[in-house]
Amino acid sequence: MSLLVVVTEDVPPRLRGRLAIWLLQVRAGVYVGDVSRRIREMIWEQCEAFCGGGNIAMIWATGTESGFDFQTMGTNRRVPVDLDGMRLVSFTPVEQEQDN
Repeated sequence: MSLLVVVTEDVPPRLRGRLAIWLLQVRAGVYVGDVSRRIREMIWEQCEAFCGGGNIAMIWATGTESGFDFQTMGTNRRVPVDLDGMRLVSFTPVEQEQDN
């Protein structure tokens, strides 16, 4: 079991309801819980299936140097990048966003 945080933005009510089954909604769009890896992977599958046009970040505790790992889906200015084995976040410039 490990701590799991899911942050959602502009996702359909159906997904929010599904997340509330396994996790506690502590703020609008922010869900937390203590779940197994199997449940975390199942929650991510639900996120992939029902994300719609929104975006999601999932963060969980690990035994890595940083103490956590994360994955994202959907359009957002924050983009995960790997730098020498460390997961970081890069910001897409506003001008580049407008060109797309």
